[in-house]
Amino acid sequence: MQQKEIKDLVSKMTLEEKAGMCSGADFWHLKGVERLGIPSVMVTDGPHGLRKQDGEGDHLGINKGKKAVCFPAGCATASSFDRTLIQKLGETIGQECQAMGVSTILGPAMNIKRSPLCGRNFEYYSEDPYVSSELAAAMIKGVQSKNVGTSAKHFVANNQEKRRMTNSSEVDERTLREIYLASFEGAVKKAKPWTIMSSYNRINGNYVGDSREYLTDILRKEWGFNGYVVSDWGAVNDRVQALVAGLDLEMPSSNGINDSLIVQAVRDGKIAESLVDEACERILNIIFKYVENRDDTAVFDYEKDHHTAAEIAAECMVLLKNDEQILPLDIRRKIAFIGKYAEQPRYQGGGSSHINSWKVESALEAVKSIAEVTYAKGYDDAEDVVDEKLQAQAIHMAAEADVAVIFAGLPDNFESEGYDRKHMDMPKCQNMLIEEICKVQENVIVVLHNGSPVRMPWKDKVKGILEAYLSGEAVGRAEVDILFGKKNPSGRLAETFPMLIEDTPCYLTYGKGRDEAMYQEGVFVGYRYYTSRDIKTAFPFGHGLSYTTFRYSKLETNKEQLDDTETLRVRVNVKNTGRRAGREVVQLYIAPVDSDVVRPVRELRGFEKISLACGEESTVTFTLDMRAFAYWNTQIHDWYVEDGNYKIQIGRNADEIVMETVVHVHGTKEIPKVYSWNSCLGELMRDPHAQEIMKPLMQGMVQGSNLEETDSSGVINSEMMTAMLENMPLRQLLSFIPGMNREMLEQMIHSLNA
Repeated sequence: MQQKEIKDLVSKMTLEEKAGMCSGADFWHLKGVERLGIPSVMVTDGPHGLRKQDGEGDHLGINKGKKAVCFPAGCATASSFDRTLIQKLGETIGQECQAMGVSTILGPAMNIKRSPLCGRNFEYYSEDPYVSSELAAAMIKGVQSKNVGTSAKHFVANNQEKRRMTNSSEVDERTLREIYLASFEGAVKKAKPWTIMSSYNRINGNYVGDSREYLTDILRKEWGFNGYVVSDWGAVNDRVQALVAGLDLEMPSSNGINDSLIVQAVRDGKIAESLVDEACERILNIIFKYVENRDDTAVFDYEKDHHTAAEIAAECMVLLKNDEQILPLDIRRKIAFIGKYAEQPRYQGGGSSHINSWKVESALEAVKSIAEVTYAKGYDDAEDVVDEKLQAQAIHMAAEADVAVIFAGLPDNFESEGYDRKHMDMPKCQNMLIEEICKVQENVIVVLHNGSPVRMPWKDKVKGILEAYLSGEAVGRAEVDILFGKKNPSGRLAETFPMLIEDTPCYLTYGKGRDEAMYQEGVFVGYRYYTSRDIKTAFPFGHGLSYTTFRYSKLETNKEQLDDTETLRVRVNVKNTGRRAGREVVQLYIAPVDSDVVRPVRELRGFEKISLACGEESTVTFTLDMRAFAYWNTQIHDWYVEDGNYKIQIGRNADEIVMETVVHVHGTKEIPKVYSWNSCLGELMRDPHAQEIMKPLMQGMVQGSNLEETDSSGVINSEMMTAMLENMPLRQLLSFIPGMNREMLEQMIHSLNA
């Protein structure tokens, strides 16, 4: 439907009908207007599968939805570092939405993993905004290619579950721009999501849903978003203020209460009716974009999509450790599978994203077609109490085997929407089982099922660790394919695994306070903190092993110097030097050499995943623009590039840089300089304009003082004099320059600012 037709349709609606369009009909449906041919459409939870509820709706997964395929969660898919793979996932889910009559799926979830303790981290992609934004864009493109909408969430700075409906994220402008807003910015600009979901929380005291700065000035005017903004379910604080701010749709239904507030505000002259019209137009644009492209022939192919889920899961798993090449497993060896999750895997998180899975394929089931294994349950973590009988059976079986594969991780009650984790520990019964098995078996592999980092006190005692994350209903098939070498692991960590929770950048503040969350770590989130502080981690951001090896060579740039208005092309060769085909994630980091601004030691600015046959070599090319070198300058409220040298680094992970070169970037933006009585001489002498004005005065000061020449004690030296002059404010010239007075100084400052 053309924009003119939408406007004509809105003009025929009564004020009450228009106000009604701005809230849901029920928990999952938008209102329709039958007399005008406006249909009611359905939205539903995602983001890694459909949670379509036909009966009574709820937002926490209490009432089961229809059977659907559960794909890997965001914690897993981000580890693929594969835009093409995630776009395929989006296409598959989009097709399922068409088959089930769902107009918009609520996702992707793209909040930053500020702390490993956030209970909902399993849904989110990364601690890095570039990774989050790039992969979310791929997901959005995939879903919307099937003419189904997405709702990128939760916008913005929603990084904890504790009191998330009222909590205020106390965060500075630069940190918001570089970390939390940046996670959304690239996806909005590149992929154009149909809708954006506004978060519950406040930022610096003000609810996001009431903020015109975030919903209109930044989201629409600056980034070009042209869809509708929907509230998180029940997140509306002040309905009229939210409408003014740019929040178009309130979900779920307020049973007419907030609709009447909108009507009354228009009649009282508090808001213009045109504001309601604009919200309706945005909502109707999306409704008809779906309705007019409805695919009535779409079918939900459960078996095919389950197979796709298995393929995706295998690409996401991260081989964290592989001492003595214990993996892949040899089917001729006597192998024991140990642990409850081998038979009953934990493969998804709790809360609004919980899928009523079509089927679940365990590793114990999947391995039957590949090898014979023995199995012992080993533990029951429902109560986290050591079951002596189960543990003894498992230890005995492990001792009799050549290799013991222990399936462990976090149970459902350890991480979920609604509350944050209290610690990074796995259940004690699991840790004890691993420790005891290591005493009787030297060949131990641990397979982890978890949505966020865990502490591994046994890390140095086992030979292999496979991070499976929450890999969806086909998790077992994917695990077995990796363990036995049918698939070569290629996942990389999209988050840091710290040694201890005390090492995390926000440890002192995370989860503290009643209604305020202090973001005192600023831009130093995740690897930005660990690398800058040189803190040892259990496994760094970007880490992941393969069954083959890769060699890097010929790092080149097309320029040694460039203006920040230009682009830089970076090329590097990668060769598979191992004995089997594999996939490598090439990671490009930018490191400022000398900066006057507090900045992380390096930041990820590019990644590409490539496939290489044995012996094959390929050239990977990156194109970097101004944003790759910029930081957010709070004086000009814009991105700014310091004039200086920058290292272009190629890394296997954030800690392991294998090649680097240096380029010089000329910053072309000028920061306005405003001098005052408290401006220091050193600052002035770095400004060419100020130098010309100050030069005669400075020469007079140096010649007139001769302090170093007359000092016989050796206390005064040139370094001391330079430092004193560097830090001397202009007002002190009244004391140190004979004949200087206030009028002369004010005239000088006026000339400096001219």
